Amino acid sequence: MLRTLCTALAVAAIVLAPTAASAVEEYDYPPPSPPADPTLAGSLVTPECDGDVPYINYSIRLTDPDAQSTGDTATLILSSGSNSTTLVLGTLVGGQLTGRVLWPGASVDGSGAPSGWPGWAFVNGSWVETDGNFAWTRNVTSAVISVNPTLPVALSYPPSSPDCATSPPGEEPPAPGGSEPAGSSAAALSATGVSELTIAFGWGALFLAIAGGALLAVRHAVRR
Repeated sequence: MLRTLCTALAVAAIVLAPTAASAVEEYDYPPPSPPADPTLAGSLVTPECDGDVPYINYSIRLTDPDAQSTGDTATLILSSGSNSTTLVLGTLVGGQLTGRVLWPGASVDGSGAPSGWPGWAFVNGSWVETDGNFAWTRNVTSAVISVNPTLPVALSYPPSSPDCATSPPGEEPPAPGGSEPAGSSAAALSATGVSELTIAFGWGALFLAIAGGALLAVRHAVRR
């Protein structure tokens, strides 16, 4: 009896084994999701003039949920035509980095006072415009934050204002388009609303009045 039961169980195991194996083989597990790409979305750079010194402020945020980024050093790549320079901003901590750096070509002395500006050189006691000293960065056409990944960002040289100069004092170059810098004679006339033509007419009228008065005086003297 026991032998018969064992034989029956053995036969059942042999018969059912392929069916169970087939059920396991036919079950499809969903494929794993691909890792998310790292991104620098939300990162930005902004120009600033502080104490007559041009700076670049930066705020960098790396989002990398699946640890795909292969670096943690942030750089800023500036380009214009064939010119390019790379600024090392620093190392991200916890995926974030904030701060500011001097604009290329700008410099300060030990007290933080400005001692140089891009596109200018101090020669023989006076400031002279030059094509060197990162002059091209005044017209940057491309700025890219790079950590791996990268992110193109908008950036332009900070303009001068009455409170902050981004060129040597008294040496502000003409604005784009050939307009006169603030403080020039043309700018002063424009600010008062008086044109050069109006002034010319005024002087002409004054001359005619003086000439007419002189003529009347002569006629009066002749009559006497």
